[in-house]
Amino acid sequence: MAARLGHDGDDLNETHEINVTPFIDVVLVLLIIFMVAAPLATVDVPVDLPSSTAAPQPRPDKPLFLTVQADKSLSVGEQPVAREALGAALDAATKGDRGTRVFLRADRSVDYGALTEVMNALRAAGYLKIALVGLETTGTP
Repeated sequence: MAARLGHDGDDLNETHEINVTPFIDVVLVLLIIFMVAAPLATVDVPVDLPSSTAAPQPRPDKPLFLTVQADKSLSVGEQPVAREALGAALDAATKGDRGTRVFLRADRSVDYGALTEVMNALRAAGYLKIALVGLETTGTP
């Protein structure tokens, strides 16, 4: 508590004000700590995504597989396809039905950028229903 000297000389009047300076100092220190710690919380971690423990979905009678091989060549079903002819090959396999789900499988060594390029080519061809195929594992990874 602080005291204020009045004009009377002997009478000390107490002031009932809160000193907020220490509170502001603590808040500023916490702000600096969070500003330094926040970028450290978003560190990239290497991940390995080929297997999944999800429950298998029912398989259609005649699934349409698009395979990206290790050398980044494409195959629709069992037939090799050039990247430029992907849309025409899919139209022939689905008889023009662009609502057909395309099961995309890729070799483990295919990088993420190449897989994204294939997915962009599928989208450009009008095939928006894409299912990624992975190995099924039982138990914990």
